[in-house]
Amino acid sequence: MARYNRKGAKQALRSVVRTTGRTVRTHEGGAGFERDARSELFLLAVANFVSQRTFYEDGADRDDRFAALVRGLAVSDPEWTAGLLGWLRGEGNMRTASVVGAAEYVKARLDAGASDGPSNRAVVGSVLRRPDEPGELLGYWTQTYGRAVPKPVKRGIADAVRHLYHGKALLKYDTASKGYRFGDVLNLVHAAPDPAKPWQGELFRYALDRRHHPDTAVPPAGSDVLRAHRELMALPVAERRSVLLAPDGAERLAAAGVTWEALAGWLQGPMDKAAWEAVIPSMGAMALIRNLRNFDEAGVSDEVAARVAARISDPAEVARSRQFPFRYLAAYQHAPSLRWAYPLETALGHSLANVPSLKGRSLILVDRSGSMWSPLSERSRLNRADAAAVFGAALALRAERADLVQFGTGSTDVMYRKGESVLKVLERFGDLGGTNTAEAVRRHYRGHDRVLIVTDEQAHYSRHGDPTGQVPARVPVYTWNLAGYRAGHAPSGSANRHAFGGLSDAAFRMVALLEAGRDADWPWM
Repeated sequence: MARYNRKGAKQALRSVVRTTGRTVRTHEGGAGFERDARSELFLLAVANFVSQRTFYEDGADRDDRFAALVRGLAVSDPEWTAGLLGWLRGEGNMRTASVVGAAEYVKARLDAGASDGPSNRAVVGSVLRRPDEPGELLGYWTQTYGRAVPKPVKRGIADAVRHLYHGKALLKYDTASKGYRFGDVLNLVHAAPDPAKPWQGELFRYALDRRHHPDTAVPPAGSDVLRAHRELMALPVAERRSVLLAPDGAERLAAAGVTWEALAGWLQGPMDKAAWEAVIPSMGAMALIRNLRNFDEAGVSDEVAARVAARISDPAEVARSRQFPFRYLAAYQHAPSLRWAYPLETALGHSLANVPSLKGRSLILVDRSGSMWSPLSERSRLNRADAAAVFGAALALRAERADLVQFGTGSTDVMYRKGESVLKVLERFGDLGGTNTAEAVRRHYRGHDRVLIVTDEQAHYSRHGDPTGQVPARVPVYTWNLAGYRAGHAPSGSANRHAFGGLSDAAFRMVALLEAGRDADWPWM
């Protein structure tokens, strides 16, 4: 027999988001495909903004499903779950979901008496990467499980505190609005200073004094930033605006760790042109983007605006900020003046750096049905429909040849020209009502080399069944899920049928692996 051992025979590629073979119902009542627990958790985790409702699930139901999946897998598959949580906080850039997940991981393993796999302490430490996150984790634990905090949680937080707590962190994050101040965290976890940081012992003592005796707390003499901050705070209110106008005003604010959020309170007056121009040099890229309207309303100069534009569109800044592409889209949609349009468009392009250049002919379908129009979170002005369109348009523009289609109840082609900006193409998308994915695939597939569907997978119409069944089995179909609901719209994980998830471009790398003839593993493995 020479049926399999032939030159050019292709291996059966596998990807990580897999269905079990059992059918379930979508939220719309259509036919759905059950995913295994790891796949369900991964898709939910990369789209879960914690406590935020979606079109089909309220925040509490979504959080309960997330917690239950983490607890189950923490016991049955601790190494995989620990890897997911560390990646989620790092490259996945999902801050709250990873912190909640780490707490649930520890709780489940303590309840089960489990001792195999990565330690609880290490998992807690792996998700705490910003100075306010130790307090966030303690807040979640005590609200959910009471004030008795187990030793692994305390030790993991103590490990994180040693590399997260420093002078500027104290000034930025140790505010009266926090339930757990730095001093509270230190009291609870008894973190010892890092031996390699001789100044940290005094800093810890100051954080405790600041919490319990704020009127008499004295900054450590060895901390330049805390000393400079105290000097600025001691200035009479009437003299403070003169600092902004001095030649070294911006440098003094930066050296004292004065953030834009704190500056108005220090001035005890409005954030006018002088205030913004003094603090802009020390602001991070995303803080600049969030304040573009404020800059215009204050009338910052064209020279300063040009420096802001250069910062927010710099590829290194975009990479360092690790923001999702849709953040730049939201800023573009709400930018007050045209002088920000091109920098934001450029930044969006940099944030999509991992979009592959697909060879041959591609069919790219973007879900614009009603359920896609709910906001990504209660704090976001952007919806999944536009996030989907950004990714779909980017794929089409980079591909060798592509047909770009939007679908809902019906479907239409979206016209574009090579070299156009993603944002210009986005203007041609509309609102298309219900969800008839299978009909859209059946109508537009014309011998393409691959099909990519960007969707929440919540199809109602089932006249043609599995949407991917409209494509020959030899042709790969990639589903990119943006919502993380339980049921998939098609089988996935093998046989040229693959699903990915999330609002970053991490899934693009998996597409590239499969196109190169390699199995696609979890991003952290």
